[in-house]
Formats: sequence, structure tokens, C-alpha cells
Amino acid sequence: MPIRISAYIPIKVVLSLIQKLYGVESRVKDKSADDKYTTRQQASVPILNKLKAWLEQNQPNLVGNTKLIEAANYLANQWGKLIRYVDDGRLSIDNNRAERAVKPFVIGRKNWLFSQTASGAHASATLYNIVETAKVNGLIPFDYIMACLNELCQPAPDIDSLLPWNFKK
Repeated sequence: MPIRISAYIPIKVVLSLIQKLYGVESRVKDKSADDKYTTRQQASVPILNKLKAWLEQNQPNLVGNTKLIEAANYLANQWGKLIRYVDDGRLSIDNNRAERAVKPFVIGRKNWLFSQTASGAHASATLYNIVETAKVNGLIPFDYIMACLNELCQPAPDIDSLLPWNFKK
């Protein structure tokens, strides 16, 4: 029969190890991919080995239906994907940057559900696309849209100059 392990102690150990991994990432954030790789091999791999040892030792003993058990199972199932970043200095420890990039589209998708008509949803999606494309290209969306509207009111608008990657700030 598995024994119940106090949730406080495992969480403290795991969080400490994860904090150390992010500490390494903080130190190498502005370094080259080769420097990141070298530092990760020296500093992150030993921490990951400790985390794996903790997981192998404690996961079988965790019982019940708690967030800790759910997290431990997820960590075990995703281990190969987690450690991949130490083998390539171009990779990030997490996917936070990618999630931040798609978040506006997810929010937009939910908003489009409340459009009254298909053409209204299409118009909302088009505007949202313009706003997000402006952001990706380092433009201020309001200023960009105002400049586009002003140019489009001209008798012979220069459409190519309005493309976000061609736009002069």
C-alpha cells in the first residue's frame, strides 16, 4: 500500500529545483546559443537529474487526487520534452513566449462567438488580424489603423506602403 507523503515537503523540494533552473535561464538570457548550451550542460543538467531522481522516488508513493499528483504525473509524462531545451541553446525552457503570442487570437476567437452575424464575425476577425499584425511588426495599432484609414481615403492610395512591414512609423 502506498504511503501518503506530506504535500508540503515535496512541493518545497520541486519548487526549489524549478526555481534553480529558471535562475540558470536568467543568467544566460542574453548569451549566445553556444554559451547557453554550455552553461545548461554544466548547471541545468545536474538540477534536472535531481528533479528526475525526486520524481522517480516520490511519484509511486503519491496517493489521492491532488494537484501535486496531477503535476507529478504530467512531469513524468512530459519529461522527454522538458529536458530537450538543454541540448540546444536556441530553445527556451518553457513555451511562455509562444503562449503569449497566441493568447490574443484565443481571446478573439471567443469574442467572435458573440457576433450577431457571420459577416460581423468576419469583420471582427479582420480587424483583430490587422491589430495583431501591427503589434508583431512593432507598430502602435491605433496609429497604424488611423494612418491606413487616412491613406485609404486618398484618391489613389498607396496600398503597398500600408503593409505593416513596409509602413514608415
